[in-house]
Amino acid sequence: MDDHALMVADTSHALMVADTSHAIVDHSLAIGQEFPDVETCRRTLKDIAIALHFDLRIVKSDRSRFIAKCSKEGCPWRVHVAKCPGVPTFTIRTLNGKHTCEGVRDLHHQQASVGWVARSVEARIRDNPQYKPKEILQDIRDQHGVAVSYMQAWRGKERSMAALHGTFEEGYRLLPAYCEQIRINNPGSVASVFATGQENCFQRLFFSYRASIYGFITACRPLLELDKAELKGKYLGALLCAAAVDADDALFPLAIAIVDVESDENWMWFMSELRKLLGVNTENMPRLTILSERQRGIVDAVETHFPSAFHGFCLRYVSENFRDTFKNTKLVNIFWNAVYALTTVEFESKIAEMIEISQEVIQWFQLFPPQLWAVAYFEGVRYGHFTLCVTEMLYNWALECHELPIVQMMEHIRNQLATWFNNRREVGMSWTSILVPSAEKRISEAIADAHCYQVLRANEVEFEIVSTERTNIVDIRSRVCSCRRWQLYGLPCAHAAAALISCGQNAHLFAEPCFTVGSYRETYSQMIHPIPDKSVWNEVGEGADGGAAKLDIPIRPPKVRRPPGRPKKKVLRVENLKRPKRVVQCGRCHLLGHSQKKCTMPI
Repeated sequence: MDDHALMVADTSHALMVADTSHAIVDHSLAIGQEFPDVETCRRTLKDIAIALHFDLRIVKSDRSRFIAKCSKEGCPWRVHVAKCPGVPTFTIRTLNGKHTCEGVRDLHHQQASVGWVARSVEARIRDNPQYKPKEILQDIRDQHGVAVSYMQAWRGKERSMAALHGTFEEGYRLLPAYCEQIRINNPGSVASVFATGQENCFQRLFFSYRASIYGFITACRPLLELDKAELKGKYLGALLCAAAVDADDALFPLAIAIVDVESDENWMWFMSELRKLLGVNTENMPRLTILSERQRGIVDAVETHFPSAFHGFCLRYVSENFRDTFKNTKLVNIFWNAVYALTTVEFESKIAEMIEISQEVIQWFQLFPPQLWAVAYFEGVRYGHFTLCVTEMLYNWALECHELPIVQMMEHIRNQLATWFNNRREVGMSWTSILVPSAEKRISEAIADAHCYQVLRANEVEFEIVSTERTNIVDIRSRVCSCRRWQLYGLPCAHAAAALISCGQNAHLFAEPCFTVGSYRETYSQMIHPIPDKSVWNEVGEGADGGAAKLDIPIRPPKVRRPPGRPKKKVLRVENLKRPKRVVQCGRCHLLGHSQKKCTMPI
């Protein structure tokens, strides 16, 4: 065997010994081997030095040659790479691939730079932007036998993220062009960015896709949820959202904003933009029902821009406050009975029970007036939707996107919305029933309970529904029952079902239109179209319609940056995101926990 073959064999054998727990990568070198450019050559030799656990010392590196040797004194390993004439490639001219030194004996390696870490983790970060520095340093140690510091891992990830997605600063600069692409590729959509100050720093961004606008105005109930989530990326901010609810009670984001800080001023601006969006797209503005945690800024903004709206509390927020205030299980149970009471008489009787246990309940009800949340008193159209579902969605978006530049964050949101629209459109087309599944289930329960009643027909549209405890009056033309469940939930109650069955009507046809499969399909009938690659965007400022006032100055990041140190994580309990369990109340004995169908009281 000649010297050259011996050198190559020695290098390959060392590589196989270096890491037998992972797939063998061929790091052998040979005279005549070519590289596209000197940078590729440099990176390849660094990778080989790390894989074979020896330190590389660069002797010469310029436009025409690259010479490196082993850093250990007396070790003959040496490589000379030179540029090929007339082409950009480099080729190995001379090579001594034999090591006589012991190599690197510890886990720290001089060649394991931040740049090397960035290249090593790029594929993993592309699939998982949440890849943590502590996971990076552990994986590098397991896969390469090299120890890197937490700071090296953090900087390597940051550099890799910038290579994949661009820098945070570039993201703000591209915002006007990205908003223009939203409007071009999704005609009828709203997308505008606003900057402030002499330096043109980012302040606000508002966007809503035409598909969402059409779905809400055409087919959703006039109900909106308002909430926010803090953004804890390199630059701080907040994510604001107004979301509707589709026929099957799933969340339907309508309008989203990213602002430099959550403030009363920014909520006022957001609701102003929302008002303009709805005003432009509908001749008759629906009287909205709005649910939120009713912070002062939201309350003022709703009263200013939607003065006729019914603005109520999120029931989860109210119930958690009650629970944390009194810490009394018996009181909490009575409270839930009061929450779902259908009539004011039933509600007041439960309040009286609570006051007997604690007089402090009176003061609490002054802070949280029942007119803003109780089923018996609240006048808005909720149809059984009492809590904010948007909270969890915003929290997840903030968590998934906090390390992405703002344009990539918007793309992440657009991709998720597009996926929801496509998946739900397909699901809706597969349904053959009149109503969506959740409504079908509730109607079926009402029909099953209807057999317990005696029906007396007063005239063409009015019926008396008689049970052992009470008599309820049903008007099938006005879709009203004296128990109030039909009006409050939008679906025929058991009394209404009994009346409808007695006169040969299909109870499913008397549900509110927003619960039909047709409405569900209409909600998702439009598409959210993709945005082309940024290489084809025009990086120009926006005019008055687009938001940014200074056309010649690029938008800069907001001045509020994340402080040093690990950010505090908000602990969001999963159980807090679940909707309160529906309390079933028997229509015969009026006890909780069972329906009339399962009632044991004799008729």
